[in-house]
Order: sequence, then C-alpha cells, then structure tokens
Amino acid sequence: MYNLGYDLGSSSIKVALVSSKTGQRIDVIHEPEKEMEMLALQNDWAEQDPNIWWKYICVATKKILKKNNIDPSEIKGIGISYQMHGLVLIDNAGQTIRNAIIWCDGRAVDIGNKAFDELGDSKCAEHLLNSPANFTASKLRWVKENEPALFQKVYKAMLPGEYIAFKLSNQCLTTISGLSEGIFWDFKEEAIAQWLLDYYEINKQLLPDIAPTFSNQGEVSKEASEATGLAIGTPILYRAGDQPNNALSLNVFNAGEIAATGGTSGVIYAITDNLSVKESSRVNNFAHVNYSKENPFIGKLLCVNGAGIMYRWLLNNLQVESYEEMNELAEKIPVGSDGAIILPFGNGPERMLENKNLGCIIGNLNLNKHSKAHLCRAALEGIAFSFVYGMEILKSDGVRPSVIRAGNDNLFRSSIFSNTIATLINFEIEIYNTTGAIGAARACELVNGDYENFGNQIINNDYIMSYSPQEDKRDYKEAYLKWKKELETTLKNY
Repeated sequence: MYNLGYDLGSSSIKVALVSSKTGQRIDVIHEPEKEMEMLALQNDWAEQDPNIWWKYICVATKKILKKNNIDPSEIKGIGISYQMHGLVLIDNAGQTIRNAIIWCDGRAVDIGNKAFDELGDSKCAEHLLNSPANFTASKLRWVKENEPALFQKVYKAMLPGEYIAFKLSNQCLTTISGLSEGIFWDFKEEAIAQWLLDYYEINKQLLPDIAPTFSNQGEVSKEASEATGLAIGTPILYRAGDQPNNALSLNVFNAGEIAATGGTSGVIYAITDNLSVKESSRVNNFAHVNYSKENPFIGKLLCVNGAGIMYRWLLNNLQVESYEEMNELAEKIPVGSDGAIILPFGNGPERMLENKNLGCIIGNLNLNKHSKAHLCRAALEGIAFSFVYGMEILKSDGVRPSVIRAGNDNLFRSSIFSNTIATLINFEIEIYNTTGAIGAARACELVNGDYENFGNQIINNDYIMSYSPQEDKRDYKEAYLKWKKELETTLKNY
C-alpha cells in the first residue's frame, strides 16, 4: 500500500509516492516541465489561475500511477502541502470567481497596516500573534473593497491547499493551522477571530469548517476520480502550508526543534510553546501542525530573503562552472575571509531588518589581496551570519533551540555554511534528503498519532549527516562580530 503527497508551489506541482508501511520514497515527479505562469497585472501583484493547479495535479497523478504501475486501490491516503497565505474564491457552484491572489502579492499591505494601527498592537499581538499585514484576511478585504460585484458571489474563501482538497472531494474544510496562516485565528479565545472579521466586514460563513490537521478531510469524488485516476473514496488525511509541512518533513514538532531551508531565500521555522510576540514586527507566528489548546506548539517563521540568491548571483557573474567549484575555492580561504564582508540583502526588503531594503553590500575589499575565492567564502559566511542573526532574534522571542534540521539544499551542502552556523549557535545541524511532497505523503500515517514511528521513518530513509559545532570558536565569533557591526552600522545609517 502507498500514500500520495502533493506539494503545490507557485512554480510547479510535485507529487510523491511513498510506501505507507516504511515511508520509503518510491517516486517523485513534477508538472509542468517549465514553471507555471504567474500574472502580474500591476506592480506588486501576483496571481495564478487555480484551475491550472488542478490541471497539473491531474496530469501528475495519472503519470505517477502509470509510471510505477500502481493500482489506484493501493493508494491508502493523500496528503497536501501548499504555498501559504494565498486566497482562492469560489461561488456556490464550486467555480472560481477570479484568479488566486498568491503569497507574494503585495496589494493588501496598506489594508493590513491600517487594521494593525486601528485595532492596536497589543490586541493583535495578544490574540493573533501577528499583524493582519498582507495575509489572507487582508487580501479578502481587498476584494471586498475593490471588486464588490465579485465579492457578492463568494461562497467560500480558501487557501490554495484547501482548494485542491475541495477539487478532490467537493468538501470545503480548513484547519486551525490554516486559519492562523490566514490570520483568522484568535489564539487567546481559541476560536475564529470574529472581531477581526467584524472590522473587515467579512461574514464568518465565508470560511470553511474546521477539521483536525491529521484526519479524514474528505474523500475522492467520482468526478475527481475520473480526472486524476485515483480511486473513488480515497481519503485526504493531511493538509498544511509549505513551511509547517517542511518542518513536519524534517520531524520538527517539539519546542526547541528548528527546521531550516536554504533556497533562493532562507527560512528558519522554530517550534515553541511560548506565546511571546516580542518580535512580531520581524517574525511571523503560526499554529504548527500539531497545535492544540493543551499543547500550543507555535511555529515562529523568520525569513532571510537574501540567501541562496546571493550565491547564485556569484555563480552567474564569476568565471566558475558550478557551486561545487565555488565551495572548493571558498575552502582555500580562512575563517573571516581575510576581512572581506558581504551583507547579502539584495532580494528586496528584509522583514527581519524591519522591512529595510539595504541591497547587497560587498565591503572591505583589498584589490591587491582579495580574489573570487574570497568572495565565495564571504558570501557563504555572510548568508550563514544572516541565519545566526535571525536565530538571535528568535531567541529574544522565547525560542530555546535544541537542534536544527535542514533539507539537503545547495547552501547546507557547503561545510563552510553549515559549520559556521552550527559553531556560532552551538547546536548540531542534521541534514536530511527529503521534500515537502514526501513529507505530505508520510503525514497520512499520523492520523494514528504515532509520531515515534513517523520520526523513525525519516531517520531511516532520509538522514545524510550532521554538522557539529567546532571546538575552537574564536575565529568564527570574531568574524561574526565584525559582520554584525557592519550590519548594524549600515542599519543605523539607512
């Protein structure tokens, strides 16, 4: 028997097939071959047609079943991971009313900021653990203000993953984790934030009913069976946003455990049972997939926009052939890059820097001494130092780290990058070869609550290696303090 996992991104749909017994990866495919189109009708807007997502879900599902000669009756359950904070609107016939307003769309920023000012910092912090900001609730209010005729047709407002589950099952359901990512959940009252809906003049009935994260959230309908090739009645057993799901994929559930990714941007997602929101202007707080009133596990999400994009820029602009070559060059340079410093913040405003847009700064270059090898080392160290700086913010917000688990991303494959972080935070970094789609597929088995077996599957199937803190930390600390001083001087003069 097998489980199927979907990972709905903004560039492609990934589908994973895993053994339901062992969690072993059987296959992972993605559709389409080229990136899905993103529509930008105005500056700072980003939309996608949800029907395109469904189209590629169907294509990829049929393909993976056929490729692996799987009888549809052998699929035991379906798990769904998805791009967070988007807004999908359907009418009472189940048809989409407009394109989805996706995660990177900034049209509702002013609406969220105004709500934060008028509702009050303390009210939002105490109840929402966040500002309404540019999240789903604010995007829904934007539609009400700017497209009133369309808004009148809305039957349900959903997150992207909820829409895919609806297309599979004809059921509109959400979770507490999903409501919190849309900033619809009141953590103090343990209920939907009716006061926020009242402020935005949004009827509570537009939100789907709540189901547990790990539960039967609907079964494949006859229509969906014909479209996907799945068997009628196949249950959807799990659904979560991509960052909580990434943490799940890395077996991160308990206070002190941290999931990290090092893609184009970097993410630190730390679990805590401390509801502190001291750093709410720089850190987002969401109900984790295992959140409950009795065990209020919160995922504190900190994003470093200028991460892998910095290293990729060097790859594209230096005379090098690969990241491996860059890593080899960097290894020849000592800790601290002989004084060269890179602040890698060239990918837009950085929330952790209170939305300042510093740009990428390359400093202290000695043209008689420094080479492209120094730039490679300084970039890796600068990105690593950014992660360490972010960890300091999280610690000030109540996180007490015990372990970091990371996917096998390009950055974490670099011993310089990983050793620098591990040494400065003084905790081990465990590296796993997994994906969000695989994690979503495995999560189907958590309906029985067996977290121990789930964790063992990840260790047995995905564990690659660990980076331990270096015993001699002096050079690392000295280099980080110089970098941090450069950053703070730049911020002061911004």
